[in-house]
This record gives sequence, C-alpha cells and structure tokens, in this order.
Amino acid sequence: MPLIFPNRSRSFDESRNGVRFTGYDGMFEVKFLIEASALRTASAVSRSEDECLRAFDSARDTILKAASNVYGRGGKDRYTLTAEDVRQ
Repeated sequence: MPLIFPNRSRSFDESRNGVRFTGYDGMFEVKFLIEASALRTASAVSRSEDECLRAFDSARDTILKAASNVYGRGGKDRYTLTAEDVRQ
C-alpha cells in the first residue's frame, strides 16, 4: 500500500526547529519532521513559526513527494527531511 497523507494537519516543533506532519502506510502511522532550514530560501534566512507553517503549506505537494521518496528507502516509523531531500 502506498504512503498517503489524508490528514492536512501540521505543527511546529520548537525544540527540533521544524514542522511535524504524519503519513499512513495502511494502518501504520509514519511521523515526519521537515527541518526549518529546508523551508528557508535565500531571501528568508530565518523564519518564525508562522512563516515555517505557511512555507510548508505553500510547498506541501513537494514536501509530501519528498516524504514518500524518503519513506521508500527504509522501513522506519519516523523520518527527518532535510533541504537536500526536498531538492531531489
């Protein structure tokens, strides 16, 4: 069964400095964190919590595709996405 993202919720994790979101592989929950640095651009070197969440929403399709690709390389239940993962 492919990884799906039926829940559009996401949250900012201040301690890990990133945005958390969840996917599902059948009945198995898979947790993701995308680092805030992956949501930054040259014009926005640092971002607030709100800006990170808006950047996530703007790039949601790209981020979910990256999450699916990273998930396909392993069988863990949690992953951290970096800027490199999103650029691939």
